[in-house]
Formats: sequence, structure tokens, C-alpha cells
Amino acid sequence: MLRLAVLILLLANAGYYAWSQGLLRTWGLAPATQSEPERLERQLNPDALKLLSAQSPQPAEADEPEPAEAAASAPATPPTPSSTQCLQAGSFDERQAAALRQAAATLPSGSWTLDAVVVPGRWMVYMGRFADAEAVDKKRTELRALGIAYDRPGAALEPGLSLGRFSSEERAQVALRDLARQGVRTARVVVERAEAKAYTLRLPAVDAQLRTQLDALQGALAGKPLAACN
Repeated sequence: MLRLAVLILLLANAGYYAWSQGLLRTWGLAPATQSEPERLERQLNPDALKLLSAQSPQPAEADEPEPAEAAASAPATPPTPSSTQCLQAGSFDERQAAALRQAAATLPSGSWTLDAVVVPGRWMVYMGRFADAEAVDKKRTELRALGIAYDRPGAALEPGLSLGRFSSEERAQVALRDLARQGVRTARVVVERAEAKAYTLRLPAVDAQLRTQLDALQGALAGKPLAACN
């Protein structure tokens, strides 16, 4: 039985080899031919095929809108508002503010304001006025000997000496008493600057049109430039 099985296996292998190599083609036994002529016969409309290179233009897709249609369907862009800038100038005293109000009256209503702030007064412990510069130098020598600091009082109180500036008259009087205990006899308290109002011109939204009208303010600005708001 074993010999018979081996013989049958050998015959089967030999038959498969002869079939796969086309040796049995004359009896109609052979695998299907895959050579080039048979493939060409199975092609459908080969003359309709075209080769496209990478540079060849691609056909437009049917659902892509034309440029005119795309422009028409795009939402309208809202106009950009004109830019504005806040400008200010100051400070101005009462007289200057009055002239500025008159000049600014030619500008559009609501385009400007004059903002007032109270400038507090200031007091000084003062020595003077002296007869001349020689008298001032003599007094400086005496103060240095007492160890007391001094300063120039400003043009309105020359020739003289300042022994201190204070934000209230009460503080200045206290300082004067302390100086008297140190040997200062001829000093007194004076008002260096009285309490007053100061004004700032403010234009919160200057656009291109308003900027062309600001020349009307130049004569009333007292040489103070318009600058960006703080």
C-alpha cells in the first residue's frame, strides 16, 4: 500500500509539472496565458486614454464658483472707522483760560473741554529784601555759622533768602518758631504762591477733520503744545 501511495504522488507531481509548463496544450490542458497580446485584446477604448504631465492644467471642478460669483456671494466688509486721538495742553491760568475759551468756541460743540484743578498755595519762611548782594552774602555767612540751610527765594522775592517752603501756613509758622530758637531773628512767613485754579485743554477725539481746525487755537495756547493725553 505504501508503494502504491508513493507511485500515485509521483504521477500527480509529474502531471502538474507537465500542465503548468504547457506540455499538455495539444490536448487542451494548459493554464490561461497572461502574455501581452491577450492583455491588449482585453483593453476597452485604449485610444481614449491621455497621459497628463505634472505641468498640465487640471480641469476646474464643477462646483467651484466663478470669480464673479464668488465676489458677489462674499459678505460685505464694513467700512473702517476713522482713527481718532486724544490731545491735551496746559496748564493755563484764569487769564489764559479765558482767551482759550474764546478761541475754542469756533470748534465743533462737544469736541473740547477745559478741565480745572485747584493748585494749592505755598508758604515760605523768608529773609529779605536786602539792600544789595553784599547784604545777602553777609546773611548767608551768619546762617552757615548757625547750621541753617537756605535757598534762593525766586525772582519775585530777590534779593533775599528762603529758609524753607511749606504746603500750609501753619507748617511755615511752626518752622519759623524753630528757627527763632536757633537764633534767627529777622525771618518771616510769606505767601510764595496763592491758591489758584489751573486749566487743562482736552480734545478727547481728534480726527482728521478736526485736526485741520486746530490752527485757530495756536494764538491762545501761550506756546504750550498739544500732546497725547496722559
